[in-house]
Amino acid sequence: MKRLFLVLGLIAAMGIGAPAYGQAPNEWTIDTAHSAAQFAVRHLMVSTVRGQLGPVKGTITWDGKDVKTIAADVTIDVTGLNTRVENRDNHLRSPDFFDAANNPTMTFKSKRAEPAGGGHFRLVGDLTIRGNTHEVVLEVEGPMPPIKQPNSLKTGATATTKISRKAFGLLWNNLMETGGAVVADEVQVQIDLEAFKKVAEPGK
Repeated sequence: MKRLFLVLGLIAAMGIGAPAYGQAPNEWTIDTAHSAAQFAVRHLMVSTVRGQLGPVKGTITWDGKDVKTIAADVTIDVTGLNTRVENRDNHLRSPDFFDAANNPTMTFKSKRAEPAGGGHFRLVGDLTIRGNTHEVVLEVEGPMPPIKQPNSLKTGATATTKISRKAFGLLWNNLMETGGAVVADEVQVQIDLEAFKKVAEPGK
C-alpha cells in the first residue's frame, strides 16, 4: 500500500496528464485563430447571401470521452462581420439589424448535450443576440478524438442551426413589388470550432 501511494505521489509531482496553467481538468479553450462563425440568408427569394462574423471566443467543458459531459460558453463578435460588401456590412451593424454599437457580441450558453449517434450530438442552450434570448438546438458533428500537441490536446467540432432573425430583434425588411421579402426571416448558422486543453509534460 505504501508503494502505491508513493507511485501516485510521483505521478502527481510529475504532472503526467494533469492540466497546466491553472486550467480546470475538463476545460478546453476555443482557439480563436482556427474557429469561425458563418451565416447565410436568402435575398430577394432568389439567391443566398453568406457572411462571416467576427472572432469566436469561449470555453468548452468535456471529459474527452462522453458527449453528455459537454458544455459550452461561447462569445461571438458581431462588429467584425464581413459579407464582402462594405455598405451591406455597415447596414448589418446598424440598429436595423445587430445594433453592434450597443450589442457588440452574441453569446451561446449550453444547457445540455444529447447524443445523436454516428459522431453527432445535439447541444441545447440559450442564444442571445442584441439582448434577446431564445433556446436553440445546435446539430453538432464531433467532437473529434483529441490529438496530442506539444503541451496540449486539441479537438474540434462543427455546429449548425437555423434561427428566426426577427425573434432576436433583427427586424428590418422591405417588400418587393411581388410582395415577397427582400431579406428572409430564416438564417442558417454554422460554427466551426477548434479547442485546446493545456497539459503538463512529464517531468515538468
